[in-house]
Amino acid sequence: MSITLNEAVELVTLEADLLDHGDFTQWLSLYTEDGLYIVPIDPDTEDFEDILNYAYDNAEMRAKRVQRLLGGRAISAAPPARTIRLLARYRMLDTDETTCTLRCAQMLTELRQGRERYYAANVTFDLVRTETGLKIGRKVVRLLTSTEALTAVSYIL
Repeated sequence: MSITLNEAVELVTLEADLLDHGDFTQWLSLYTEDGLYIVPIDPDTEDFEDILNYAYDNAEMRAKRVQRLLGGRAISAAPPARTIRLLARYRMLDTDETTCTLRCAQMLTELRQGRERYYAANVTFDLVRTETGLKIGRKVVRLLTSTEALTAVSYIL
């Protein structure tokens, strides 16, 4: 049986909730061992390996990112931002028994130092069914306003 839209939405909604509540350790467990978290500067690119990205994180880099966020040593994480992200417009682009590609819209609100900022993005998830459940194999966050540099982001998009 193919991965259903409901299964996929359940996982990406859990990810959003974990990130908004700062549960970064559990967030790490949502990814496959070879999973990638990517935030390209150019939202139209597909060649993430050969261009500059805001983030191109494998498991080691995701763990280091979480360590910096939880350790409070990163300038961008002091004080930490509070976030609320809303996901909508889910579309299953491809699905079979073991993998699927889901695309959705994300609106993220950041509150830091009394200032609100907003980031809209199209997010594409490649999900993989594993022995322990559905996992993220790749997440690509394509910011709507990617030509404006991100400033001191103290969270994970």
